[in-house]
Amino acid sequence: MPHAVTILADGFEEIEAVTVIDLLRRGGIDVTILGLDGTEVRGAHDIWVLADMALRDFSGVFDALVLPGGMPGTNNLAASEEVLEMVRMAYNRGKTCAAICSAPMVFARAGILDGKKATCYPGCEAMLAGAQLSEDAVVVDGNIITSRAVGTAIQFALKLVTVMAGKDAAKKINTAILH
Repeated sequence: MPHAVTILADGFEEIEAVTVIDLLRRGGIDVTILGLDGTEVRGAHDIWVLADMALRDFSGVFDALVLPGGMPGTNNLAASEEVLEMVRMAYNRGKTCAAICSAPMVFARAGILDGKKATCYPGCEAMLAGAQLSEDAVVVDGNIITSRAVGTAIQFALKLVTVMAGKDAAKKINTAILH
């Protein structure tokens, strides 16, 4: 079974995190939720999520690394050397690296967006220096997938399901959720 990890930091965007986690699991993908500073993580809109474990306790193998946006969640992720190293490691090993909204700036800070096509939340473009910017809802360039915002979370999640579990799995979810 494919395995994805998502890292939540205080101030994460709840819809972007939970939508992706939910749809990946519906697609038969194992998802481990990692809390940046512990297992209780507070979203940008005061919704608390209980992570499976703290990032510092994770040593498993995964196929995809997924980062939700939100503020100050993205800034908290980008300030963590542990997160930046995990992004670099995932990218260099050919793992799927996916980020939505403002979170592609974490990829830029980790140095994996240079020369790559990417998208982000409008107004965050300056934080993606070196990337080839797009206004598409979801952009795939090699093993990097980026998306724009809460309104593109379902498309983003379905693209991840397609990449990790195949078109049939994504189509089945798309039909079931009436998307």
